[in-house]
Amino acid sequence: MSKILLILISGLICEAIGVVFLSRGLKQIGEVKQVNAPEIWRIVKAGATNGSVLLGVTLEAAFFIALLVLLSRSDVSVVWPLTAMGFVLTTLAAKFVLHENIPPVRWLGVLLIMLGAGLITWTEKAKERERDKPEARTDSAKPGP
Repeated sequence: MSKILLILISGLICEAIGVVFLSRGLKQIGEVKQVNAPEIWRIVKAGATNGSVLLGVTLEAAFFIALLVLLSRSDVSVVWPLTAMGFVLTTLAAKFVLHENIPPVRWLGVLLIMLGAGLITWTEKAKERERDKPEARTDSAKPGP
């Protein structure tokens, strides 16, 4: 389990830093003025040569690889809710790296996401504990009347 947590935390750090670099790079490129082929092509060309965008994409790819490893080793109902920790890391990175103002209501939203992820993980663990109880195994092994 500790190996899975290490992969998860490493992946989430890559994701949080990757999003910060993508945001920084896209702000350097400039906003999309219109949604049309020439404008999208301009953004793609500028992004392909922007170091922040390239680093962000690389870190996001590293997160995706970590996610693939995690999903191949654990249940999605356990792994996916744990990725909600990324919201906290990304919000912290936005505050301290990009110097974004994070209002209290947004922090509350992050907390609610974390509580929801915790509930999902807790119910999964409760289900496993119930399944592994000795009396649950002996009752199901008894023949019917």
